[in-house]
Amino acid sequence: MDQLRAWHGRIDKLATDTKVMSDRLRELQVTVADDNGLAEVTVDSTGALLGLRLGRQTQRVSPEVVAQAVMNALRRAKEQLAERSQQIIAETVGTESTAARAIADRVGRQLRPDPEPGWGEPGSHDGQGWRR
Repeated sequence: MDQLRAWHGRIDKLATDTKVMSDRLRELQVTVADDNGLAEVTVDSTGALLGLRLGRQTQRVSPEVVAQAVMNALRRAKEQLAERSQQIIAETVGTESTAARAIADRVGRQLRPDPEPGWGEPGSHDGQGWRR
């Protein structure tokens, strides 16, 4: 009987911890600007774009540079979102269980997609224009 009560207590704690994790993840938002202050993005817990602000200096650069700044900020926001999500998972349900590791892995894969081919290579934006 004691084992059954202990098992029931662990299940109740896991359910409570999982709800806390879910609530914290659902409320999570991240706002990040690109290095040059051209664009600032806000993403929700799924990585979806909630907001976009463009700096005044966007009027002095080409649309392609602005687009790249937005994409850079979006990538960084999703990376920060993945890191914060992993922290929330570790703080609430821990990292010991298979389920917690599976959740953390899924969140990481969703928010940290493989870099695009050519990312960071010549031809990418350097803050002043396109490098060749």
